Amino acid sequence: MADKQEKKFGLVGVFKELRKNVTALIGLVLILILLFAALFTIVDQTFFDRQLIDSFLHDPLEMQFSKMMEPPSSAHPLGLDKYGRDILARLIYGSKIAVQVGVIATGIAIVLGVIVGTIAAYYGGRIDDTLMRIMEVLYSIPGLVLALTMMAALGPSVINAMIAVGVIRVPSYARVIRSRALSVSSKEYIKAAQAYGSGDFRIIFRHVLPNSVAPVIIQASLGIGSAIITVASLSFLGFGVQPPTPSWGRLLSSGRDVLLVAPHIATFPGIAILFAVMGFNLFGDGLRDILDPKLRGESMV
Repeated sequence: MADKQEKKFGLVGVFKELRKNVTALIGLVLILILLFAALFTIVDQTFFDRQLIDSFLHDPLEMQFSKMMEPPSSAHPLGLDKYGRDILARLIYGSKIAVQVGVIATGIAIVLGVIVGTIAAYYGGRIDDTLMRIMEVLYSIPGLVLALTMMAALGPSVINAMIAVGVIRVPSYARVIRSRALSVSSKEYIKAAQAYGSGDFRIIFRHVLPNSVAPVIIQASLGIGSAIITVASLSFLGFGVQPPTPSWGRLLSSGRDVLLVAPHIATFPGIAILFAVMGFNLFGDGLRDILDPKLRGESMV
C-alpha cells in the first residue's frame, strides 16, 4: 500500500505541484519551444510538402554570397551569416544538435554515474574508496579541459562530443547517487532483505536504486543545460560539431571575427543558448523545490 501511495504521488502529486510553481512552468515553456524546434527539423518531405517548408524557412546550407552578413530583414528575420546563410534556419536546425547531444550526453553520465555511485555505496570499503578516488581525480580536472583532451584523442564529431561531455559529467552523478544510496543502504528493510537471502543484484535494483534516483532526476534536468553549454563551447573552439552541420557554438564562433561589423551573427546564437540553458535550469530549480519536501519526509518500507 505504501508503494502504491508513493507512485500515486509521483504521477499525480508532482504534476499538481508543478502547475503551482511559476519557475518550473517558465522553464518548461522554454524547453517545449526548444523541443518543438528540434522536432521540426526531423520532419521532412515524408510528412510535409518540402515547398511548404521552404515558403517560410530557408535552407540552412544555402549560401548567398551577394548578401553576406546582411542584417535582419523581412526576408531573413535574423539576418545572414558571413557566408550568406540564413541564421534563423541554422538556429532552428542547430536546436536538434543541441537537444540530441544534451540528452544523450546526460544519459551517458547518468548511466555510468549511477552504476559507479550505487556500487560504491552498497559495497563500501575498498571498492568505495577506489571508485570514489577515481571520480575525485576526474572531478579535479576542469570539465572543458578534459573534454578537449578526449576530443583531441577521439577526433571531432557529434558522437565523440556526446561521449566526451557524458564522461566529464559522470563524477557529479556518482557523488549524488552515492550520497543518497549510503543513506538508503543503512535502512532496516535493506538489512532485512539481506537477512532473507536476497541477492545483491536484486537488492540494488529493487530497493536501493528506486529510493535513490530522485536527486538524480533533479541533477539531470540541470545537467542537460550544462551539457548544451559544453558542446557549444567545443563547437566554438572547433572540436565539436563540424561544418556544414548547423550548430549554435559554430554559429557563435563564426560571428566573433565580425562582431563589430555584423553583431547579429553572434548575438542570436548567444540568445538561443541563453534561453535553452535558462529553460533547463529554471525547470530543474522548480523540480527541486517540488521534490525536496518529499525527499525530506520520505520513509519507504
